[in-house]
Amino acid sequence: MKRVLILTAVLSLFVYAKEAQNGEAVFKKYCWGCHHQSAMAFGPPFTQIASKRTPAQIKAYILSPKSMYKTFGYKRSVMTQLHLSRSELDAITRYIVSYKGK
Repeated sequence: MKRVLILTAVLSLFVYAKEAQNGEAVFKKYCWGCHHQSAMAFGPPFTQIASKRTPAQIKAYILSPKSMYKTFGYKRSVMTQLHLSRSELDAITRYIVSYKGK
């Protein structure tokens, strides 16, 4: 039983690490030009986004920035409409949320 728990924990860590890498790949492909992880760029850093938004809010804004910007109190939105797959959206959301509290 102990072996099963240890194996499960190790596999979970491996999967989580792989998902984080996928999130980083999505970040580098789509987000890096405007966002940085912890420094202000054209758009807010992930540390700021993660501290203010829930995962659901982050996903909603990524999916439809033009319809969500007023909901978040912005005067305008210049964020590009991204057409991400479900797995890319999940990966980038987890990646952004991983910067909460950093």
